[in-house]
Amino acid sequence: MTSPDAPRRGRPGYDQETVLRRAVELFNRQGYDGTSMSDLARELGVSKSAIYHHVESREDLLRAGLDEGLDALSAAIESAAAGPGSAGDRLRAALRESVLVLAAHLPAVTLLLRVRGNSGIEQQALRRRRELDDRLAALVSAAAEEGVVRRDLPPELVSRLLFGTVNSLVEWYRPSGTTDPASLADAVAAIAFEGITAH
Repeated sequence: MTSPDAPRRGRPGYDQETVLRRAVELFNRQGYDGTSMSDLARELGVSKSAIYHHVESREDLLRAGLDEGLDALSAAIESAAAGPGSAGDRLRAALRESVLVLAAHLPAVTLLLRVRGNSGIEQQALRRRRELDDRLAALVSAAAEEGVVRRDLPPELVSRLLFGTVNSLVEWYRPSGTTDPASLADAVAAIAFEGITAH
């Protein structure tokens, strides 16, 4: 008889969170359209039926991955927008929090930034992204009215430039690197608000 503490034999199972993590990694590597459930089963070393024990479809995995990034970004922006201080303080907080979300949810945010609207799920994600863009532009506009941000540039343009900088981090930032998320967030905010010229 085996002891209850004895290690289990055979291939270890996967929980739903692990299946999602590996699916998102695979979508980022191969593209969602180029990834099948058979590919994911191979990646995990299990049968397709073992995956369907955790999720109903490939689309469910895509939706969950996109929602992870969108929910975290939405919460960060709403928290910053409702935070204390001036409009400039709230804009700076939104910028910093966006960097921290990206660092904490890098695979999910990467997936979000790569969707092109090829399915209903992707179109819904793009709509939510546009709502976030509008919220950020409103923060920029409020900071401009306060005199913190230049008034001669359209708020939508400033917002796209600021948060385009944040989005570009998915191309090179790695959590295993030498820069921790807080330092990265501080650097992005400092460059955005004070520039790179030594004073």
